[in-house]
Amino acid sequence: EIQLPTIQKCCQDGRTRAQNGQVCTILPLISSSHICMIAQEQCCAAAVRDRLCGNGIEMAKGQGACERPFFEGEPWETKISKVVLFLNARDTVTAMPLEGLDPCRGLAPSFPQCDLLCYIKSLPSASVSLLFSDSNCSQLCVDDGLCACLGGYQLQNDGVTCEDVNECLNGGHNCVLGQVCINTEGSFRCQRETSCGTGYELKDDNNCQDINECTLGTHNCGAEFVCTNTEGSFRCHPKERCSSGFIQDAVGSCIDVNECVAHTSPCLPGQTCINTVGSYTCRRNIVTCGRGYHLTEDGTRCEDVDECRTGNVCVNHGCINLIGFYRCECRTGFIFNSITKLCDDINECRHYPGRLCTHKCENTEGSYKCSCTLGFKLSQDNRNCEDVNECEANPCSQECANVYGSYQCYCRRGYQLSDIDGITCDDIDECALPTGGNVCSYRCSNTPGSFYCTCPPTGYTLAHNGRTCLDIDECAAGRHTCSVSESCFNVQGGFRCLSFSCPQNFRVAAQGSKQDASVNLRCSKACQAYDINCNRDTSHLITYTSISLPTFRDFSKPEEIIFLQTVTAANPAPLPEATSVFFDILAADEQFSFDVEKRSHKGMITGVVRQVKPITGPRDFELKVAMNYVKSGVISHSNAVIIHVFISEFWF
Repeated sequence: EIQLPTIQKCCQDGRTRAQNGQVCTILPLISSSHICMIAQEQCCAAAVRDRLCGNGIEMAKGQGACERPFFEGEPWETKISKVVLFLNARDTVTAMPLEGLDPCRGLAPSFPQCDLLCYIKSLPSASVSLLFSDSNCSQLCVDDGLCACLGGYQLQNDGVTCEDVNECLNGGHNCVLGQVCINTEGSFRCQRETSCGTGYELKDDNNCQDINECTLGTHNCGAEFVCTNTEGSFRCHPKERCSSGFIQDAVGSCIDVNECVAHTSPCLPGQTCINTVGSYTCRRNIVTCGRGYHLTEDGTRCEDVDECRTGNVCVNHGCINLIGFYRCECRTGFIFNSITKLCDDINECRHYPGRLCTHKCENTEGSYKCSCTLGFKLSQDNRNCEDVNECEANPCSQECANVYGSYQCYCRRGYQLSDIDGITCDDIDECALPTGGNVCSYRCSNTPGSFYCTCPPTGYTLAHNGRTCLDIDECAAGRHTCSVSESCFNVQGGFRCLSFSCPQNFRVAAQGSKQDASVNLRCSKACQAYDINCNRDTSHLITYTSISLPTFRDFSKPEEIIFLQTVTAANPAPLPEATSVFFDILAADEQFSFDVEKRSHKGMITGVVRQVKPITGPRDFELKVAMNYVKSGVISHSNAVIIHVFISEFWF
């Protein structure tokens, strides 16, 4: 929405333009609001008066004289300054006689200073001195120290300040219908509500006066015309008149009148009208013959024309002369046209559609011929069409099959028919197909008509299907380099040599075999009798295990990787004395890519370790999970599972 400027902004715009020297009565409008326009003009005029007042006050303080040579500017500006000077030079006022002094004469009625001086002139000397005595009144001070206001102002409740009366709001104006009241400082003025319109101008008395375009020279009459003023417009009249047989055009020139067109039958019957410049003549008609006849040599009558002897009118067809016309005897395949008097070819294909030719019929001069569509050839009767075996010409790059009226090209496996010519067989790049990423586990290489897959150089071998990469179990094949004291753990694409030992105050409870290192080592707490801190520690078991994971290619939901089975019953509504198990991850990767979810499996509490964020391999790190057994709100004991996670760089 367009926001109109406030009254304060309109007023400030008027003051600024007054300071820049612009004329207050012709200010450019910043809004369509009538109130904004009034505020602009009034604040502009007030700023001009303030500036001129200041000039008069400064001159009164410095000169003490009111002579015009002391002031600069237009005459009305010097009068305002002189008025202010008169009001400030108090000694001069009381000393100089008031008779014959009329500072109001010649001043614009919009200046309140003029009203003040006229009021002073009518008062006795004692009252005049009272007017300029020290007082708090904003305008006039009367007897007993009371304050009064000039005409157009009213005294405020404080008894001192005078405020302008808005005659436009309280109905104190005398503006008539069609005028709008504009309030001014101490007065008001009436202005026309609408413009005068074209051909009129607005005068100072708010009345519209006709503009004499002829006197001002603003008409557009040419040199051959005389301008005549009318109310709100003007008329152009030609200077000279045209003689008989001529008429004046728009630019005042005399042009010829075509009497043969302007008048009905200006000549007698049997005569023809011929226009001349300024007049016309009548000529006697001559004998004219119709089509198929011509004048005799004496020019008195018409006789038949033998068109068959005048030329090849029938264009190689037979010609028969008749009285006033002729007729052509057309050959087979043509028909006589009575309008053009010529033999027109008969379009047999249009007259007998579908009955002359099996496929296509083409009209010829005086006859027709048959043709066949692509894939067919014309038979010996020149009317029917028979199929063409295109495959005999070997049009296809690989395989061809003849069909009725055409042929179809086929391609062998691994190729596809070209979309451009439909004949050439192009190799299919299976590796570039949208499903090419799933053709081979690792790398796809295209060959003409086929493709082949390869696997990473180490740790994998190609399966029998030629596409899948299978991990090589180096531990089972004995192709590892682990020492006797180490356990070989197979990972995807390689192996790891692992060695575990129980920490202090723990002893070996179970140990995995070198052939199966999924559970590498289990340690149970074994404290000395005198070791109080060890006996107070809630840790009972520590289990070491390992897991190999791929880099999940399409990671859209959590992947369950390890199940931690307990022997604690999962009670839907546990009793206060019942034991419950809580799982917590104590150590993981820096991205915290794992969590533990508590579940129930076969009536027992089970912890499921899940990968919840994608991890790009190769990565090796340690995942530590705590299993806290809680009874009556207190951890009775806890077990720890330390998982060595090995993530491959591949998804397979």
